Amino acid sequence: MELKVLVADPVSEEALEALRGCAQVDIKTGLKHEALMSIIGDYDALIVRSQTQVTADVIGAGKKLQVIARAGVGVDNVDVEEATRQGIVVVNAPTGNTISAAEHTVALMLALARHIPQANALLRTGVWQRNKFTGIEVRNKTLGVIGLGNVGSEVARRARGLDMRLIAYDPFISIEHARNLQVELVPLERLFEESDFITIHLPLTGTTRGIIGARELATMKPTVRIINTARGELIDYDALAKAVKERRVAGAAVDVFPQEPATESVLFHDENIIVTPHLGASTAEAQVLVARDVAAQIVDIFNGRPPRYAVNAPFIPAETLSALMPFIKVSTALARLASQLSEGQTNAVRIKYEGEIADCDTTALKAAVLGGLLEGVSEERINMVNANVVAARRGLTVSEQKETACGNYASLISVEVTTSAGVTAVAGTLLNNETHIVRVNDFLLDVVPTGGYFLFSDHRDRPGLIGAVGKITGEADINISFMHLGRLKPRGPALMVLALDEPLPEKQRQQILALKDVHNAKLVKL
Repeated sequence: MELKVLVADPVSEEALEALRGCAQVDIKTGLKHEALMSIIGDYDALIVRSQTQVTADVIGAGKKLQVIARAGVGVDNVDVEEATRQGIVVVNAPTGNTISAAEHTVALMLALARHIPQANALLRTGVWQRNKFTGIEVRNKTLGVIGLGNVGSEVARRARGLDMRLIAYDPFISIEHARNLQVELVPLERLFEESDFITIHLPLTGTTRGIIGARELATMKPTVRIINTARGELIDYDALAKAVKERRVAGAAVDVFPQEPATESVLFHDENIIVTPHLGASTAEAQVLVARDVAAQIVDIFNGRPPRYAVNAPFIPAETLSALMPFIKVSTALARLASQLSEGQTNAVRIKYEGEIADCDTTALKAAVLGGLLEGVSEERINMVNANVVAARRGLTVSEQKETACGNYASLISVEVTTSAGVTAVAGTLLNNETHIVRVNDFLLDVVPTGGYFLFSDHRDRPGLIGAVGKITGEADINISFMHLGRLKPRGPALMVLALDEPLPEKQRQQILALKDVHNAKLVKL
């Protein structure tokens, strides 16, 4: 029976030729949700861009679907978790529109600096007014790049040619790699304080949502100009519009919105804010490249080969998937914890497998570790095929170690992250088919990541400290659902872990940090 591919959003016709050699390709764009639901059951593959919403019920109706292909970077419009549950591979094209997005970012920056859209609009009304549009040079200005992934790195390269000073925030870029880009790595707070232009290039995650809000805007220069060509939810647009209106921010240029298409926005009412309708990838070259990338991956899947950019589950043989899947969850949880506990610029990652798991092919586990570490800073989803490539591109050294002996557990996975500030080591295992984090640095503990918030506090063990912390959380009406204390010796170094029903506000975290003998207090989401 011939394989069938449904193209639900406009993509390059040229790129579809490769598919026609192995499948029937039907182009049906602009389908309403119900119409898509009624026909998706006939297709083995679905290609979309950003318009079509591939929801759980669409996936459920796609009884024959093997692959969902997003011709672009983000997969916000695809229910990846449901696709994974249904055994459907989700692929994207994270590099095809890199140059186009970078060039659009630079174009918006220059348009902000020289008031190009505003001058064009006024002149077309018959008004010749030069003084109103006195601009600034970008030469010798400081460009702050948040996220030095594919697009962020290309923006930095182009800004370097404009004689700009480059600073960036990205904890998972090695210092050597940043040096090669001629970029100075700085903390996010310093980037906000020093930048004349700020451009953001991050994926949308729980930790990056609203990364620029009212508090962050208040720390910036009044002459700063902000560009967003990544995801609309990364910036609090209400706060941004207010800051521009009050002249606490000189201007902004926005290409992306929380809901698209966007025909109304608080950003539309200020002439110092430039808006474009998600044009970052809208070049003829990018459209060909992203469509060609996903078409090639569909052909690979149809022929039993692993796709290059699998977004969800790595391509694992069915006979090993059931055994590895629980340990993929362990690996991801450990990496997320290490990512949130570590400080400084990462330069090396070491993964150790002990016990029964050491006898398995751990390629998928390494991909899960790197994916968990990089999910908050990289536009790419990490998989078995690209894990080494992505790590090398960021200048990270990744090593693995295996030992068949394991003292206390059947299997144990350890993740050690080395940064410019030191080493963070965590370890975890599987107990009753449930992830357990059993070590953080030198402290033994037992924490089950529940998808909630945890406070990790390094301190000196002494009487009254736990009560003082409980008093702070209690007065803030924050419930502690679980507490674990690990210590090296009485009245010596100790680690307290609190599971919280709600996130701890920054005010209360600072109060805990101010307590005598508390060395660190970090809020972590696991």
